[in-house]
Amino acid sequence: MIASVAVAFAAGAGSPLFVLYQREWGFPDWQLTTAFTVYAVTLLATLLVAGSVSDHIGRRPVLVTALTLLLLSSALFLAADGIGWIIAARAVQGMATGAATSTFTAAIIELASPRRRRLMTVLTSAAPVGGLALGAFFAGVAVQFTAHPTAVVFLSLAAVLAYGIASVLAAPETAGRRPGVLATLRPRLTVVPAARTWFWSLAPLVAAGWMFSGLFLGLAPSFDSTVFGIHGGAVNGAIVALQPVSAAIAGVAFGRMGAERATRLGALLVLAGAVLAVIGVGTATLPVVIAGALAGGTGQGAAFGSTLRILGPLADNARRGALFAAVYLVAYTAYGVPVLAAGIAADHLGLSATVVAYGTLVAVLAAIAAVSLTLRGRRAAASPAGW
Repeated sequence: MIASVAVAFAAGAGSPLFVLYQREWGFPDWQLTTAFTVYAVTLLATLLVAGSVSDHIGRRPVLVTALTLLLLSSALFLAADGIGWIIAARAVQGMATGAATSTFTAAIIELASPRRRRLMTVLTSAAPVGGLALGAFFAGVAVQFTAHPTAVVFLSLAAVLAYGIASVLAAPETAGRRPGVLATLRPRLTVVPAARTWFWSLAPLVAAGWMFSGLFLGLAPSFDSTVFGIHGGAVNGAIVALQPVSAAIAGVAFGRMGAERATRLGALLVLAGAVLAVIGVGTATLPVVIAGALAGGTGQGAAFGSTLRILGPLADNARRGALFAAVYLVAYTAYGVPVLAAGIAADHLGLSATVVAYGTLVAVLAAIAAVSLTLRGRRAAASPAGW
């Protein structure tokens, strides 16, 4: 579990550090958003090509390879003296995260006893957003209070990754080898038939929640500075971390609620968070933005954890990695691609107008999900879905 958090920590640490690099090296805003988005692009490509590889060769080989790639990306950050190095490091991070995220989720759930499977599903759903939050906050503190923040962040991360590799090697394998691994390398989205109707019902909700995360982790460092005049690394990191922290806490807190009910409530909270964020940035009112981050983050945590609880039982060990890879493909597409578009749009429309348009799209997706899931709930049988 610690290693799975470290995977997301590496990505979250970038947000406060990118602003520092921009001040020191003087590159334009579009390169800043490129450094953020290249991570998502390589992550998505890896999920499409290799999302189900662990179903064929086992969880451990994939996880050890992914964690080793993250060690390489840490070395690239430490050696960086220009934005090109940072973009390369983020590309390697994306490949590693794409290989690791769904595989960690499947492996941790499969290692859990039946009695603890629901809890471990909730914890694995909280690990990505929790790691993003920890990375953003830790890097922000390092920027403000240390002379060499990159070294502090990535040497600390390297130590945790080394521990993670040792832990993975010591853990039992949960997915036996089976033929067909080369066929899985064709880019595709694989959803087992039993999960398809639920998957497409939940996809708009997953997209809304992770797009909302992208708003704070991708754009908050910029609007903190330009809209609210916040330049301190620790404060910037804290504001960036608010949304994923609330998502991680909510993911655990809502684990006791029925999965279907939690998805519907999560959709409404993401909708409320997006509306508040739009109002807060549009009127330059920081407390309203903070309220939006907390509400929307809570909604994302409730929704994403419950999504995994609903979908997890619908696939066996031989196909669960591919199913979770499809979920994370939707999540990280929504997390990265809109931020790149927003970075380009901000140069023409202005940052505030771009954030308003971005938040409005999140609200629309959340509203669609809320209506769809409510109608589905009314049509569903009395027995609840999920762990």
